[in-house]
Amino acid sequence: MSTTDWIVLFTTLLLIVAYGIYKSRNIKNINGYLLGDKSLSWYTVGFSVMATQASAITFLSAPGLGYSSGMSFVQFYFGLPLAMIVLCITFVPIFQKLNVYTAYEFLEQRFDVNTRALTAFLFLIQRGISTGITIFAPSIILSTILHIDVTLTTLLIGSIVIIYTVYGGTKAVSYTQLLQMSIIFGGLLAAGIMVIYLLPANIGFSEALQIAGKSGKTNAIDFSFDLDNQYTVWTGLIGGFFLQLSYFGTDQSQVGRYLTGASVRESRLGLLMNGLLKVPMQFCILLIGVLVFVYYQFNTAPLFFNSQETYKLEQSIYANDYNNILKEQEKLSAAKKITLAELTQAISSDNTPAIDESRNTIQDLNNKGEKLREEVITLIKKNDQKADTNDNNYIFLHFVTTTFPKGFIGLLIAIIMLASMGATASAINSLASTSVIDIYKRFISKNGTEAMDLKASRLFTLVWGVFTVIIALYANKLGNLLEAVNILGSLFYGTILGIFLVAFYLKNIGGKAVFWAAVLSEVGVFAIWKMNIVAFLWLNLIGCILVILLGLMLQIFINSRKKLPSN
Repeated sequence: MSTTDWIVLFTTLLLIVAYGIYKSRNIKNINGYLLGDKSLSWYTVGFSVMATQASAITFLSAPGLGYSSGMSFVQFYFGLPLAMIVLCITFVPIFQKLNVYTAYEFLEQRFDVNTRALTAFLFLIQRGISTGITIFAPSIILSTILHIDVTLTTLLIGSIVIIYTVYGGTKAVSYTQLLQMSIIFGGLLAAGIMVIYLLPANIGFSEALQIAGKSGKTNAIDFSFDLDNQYTVWTGLIGGFFLQLSYFGTDQSQVGRYLTGASVRESRLGLLMNGLLKVPMQFCILLIGVLVFVYYQFNTAPLFFNSQETYKLEQSIYANDYNNILKEQEKLSAAKKITLAELTQAISSDNTPAIDESRNTIQDLNNKGEKLREEVITLIKKNDQKADTNDNNYIFLHFVTTTFPKGFIGLLIAIIMLASMGATASAINSLASTSVIDIYKRFISKNGTEAMDLKASRLFTLVWGVFTVIIALYANKLGNLLEAVNILGSLFYGTILGIFLVAFYLKNIGGKAVFWAAVLSEVGVFAIWKMNIVAFLWLNLIGCILVILLGLMLQIFINSRKKLPSN
């Protein structure tokens, strides 16, 4: 990066951190540290909710998904607006009325302490691991830019986030996220405009979309009912609905965001704002990835986007083989440019036979390019058995750092890092909240002073920060980070949601029945996932239904045992 980029990057980061520290001054007790004194406005709540979900993974992996798979991932969010409506009607007023710090306090009042502890434990494991993944994502950025080992950048980023989170608490996190999302929206708009600007002079936005469409990248809607297909309208509306309902309704990293609202109205408006803006935002991020794909139809794309791995290959005994593959790629690229010119001409003249012929030729050339890519990956594996051969998370990063002008690169990298800081800080804060409220104050220090509780909150924040950094060190083995986080969530969220739905709506089911129903359901969900029976989004629905059905059956069994005459 240039000096200008470094100035833009560090100025942006320092501005955000200074703003968060300023807004979080004078924290005196656990209510201020964990709930921000319940004083935040609806738009602060809304941006905080969005920032918690939109981590650096979103801005690294989503454009990569758009580039490689097209727009189909946007269907994942189709159930989000419906989930926001349900939350506003049910969860929000209940949590506000109970005046709780965490979502899991309610479960002890409804069931028993065992159910509360189990649900909190499931959350801590899932959120702790997924937060580690969100720390790893921006580490890729610094690793690629500075050409140093990703382990060092992971430790650096993790340390910065831990220091910031331990000091700031919830109020700092929320106010910082408000400013972060404002910068992110502006940066994304500028990035989209820049991608179109970099296309050939005769290729505008509509022409780019037509080229992407002919290449199969604009497949945003799929109405097929295929249980093995991860991204369809039905998996999004049904599986996605249950995932989002569980995530926003039972995950403390999100519940803690809207518990800071000054009133039920402020919390509701914040959630509805998220429901209205999230799908268009995700659509635009994926679209940027699709436009990057179009750019590389006119320009030679790297066969492998992780420059660290290709650099090692260039220095190895396989360098000649790699160079020969690159020469073949240049020939394909030249042929593709000619065919694209023919396709553009055919589209402008509405010549259907010529369009079909050009499309088939481009598809054939892209298939040949994929074979060359597979040859490169084979060489990378031969050169280093431990090499990371999934480069999806590097696609957008490589594009930005090699094509964008000075200053703009620093801004885009700052956006990705800001997203990571916001999501990671709120997640670690929620892990600390759950540990303090549901474990420490419930089982260890029931009558501690406010000063002791505040110290414990900061200590647990530090402990969970260290834990997530350790997880981040192993995150590079998980493939596409965005999918990895959602798969991990789907393994736990269905069960947790089932517990809360039973708590809210099935008053005849007691704590013992729902506890064992949750344990058995979690075992079943993991078994179904390991056997790869259905797409992962359906696990949210399956887990939820299993808890409800098993809870009903176990409660009937328990009631029947009570009716048996004693000897």
